[in-house]
Amino acid sequence: MEDNIHTKARKILDRYLEENQLRKTPERYAILETVYNIKGAFALDELSEMLALNNFRVSRATIYNNIRFFLKLRLVVRHRFMDGTRYSAGLLRQNFCHQVCTVCGAVKEIQIPALARTVNEARFRKFHHDTFALYIYGVCAKCQARQARKNVGTNKLENRKTKL
Repeated sequence: MEDNIHTKARKILDRYLEENQLRKTPERYAILETVYNIKGAFALDELSEMLALNNFRVSRATIYNNIRFFLKLRLVVRHRFMDGTRYSAGLLRQNFCHQVCTVCGAVKEIQIPALARTVNEARFRKFHHDTFALYIYGVCAKCQARQARKNVGTNKLENRKTKL
């Protein structure tokens, strides 16, 4: 995890725990650190596996409760994709743009600087925006190629039938 992002996330967590007189458990900090060490979006099962690889066994309930808690603090962002819910570190990037394939479910994070500028410059009536998320649904290049090969094979078969 980048030191400044890591420090900022810990400070946000520390401040909230102190203000609300909540316990500073090693589990919370291990989960937070692991979240910020994962590149991209992750499922909670993957987070659990990463914690186990680091010899830190945490119950499912603890993971779910802390992720819910981190969502509230905006330390984590929830993404609802076709293949299920995934999460990512909230302080690493404020704006999210994802391409989601409707055939295979593949997700790719993309950067659209012009879109980010447009949204950031937009004026909203009686509303101040902080961040945005954009999900673009369509068909990825691999699935397009697979469909094209399938169509070529189908067309050849149809041509043979008409010649007979």
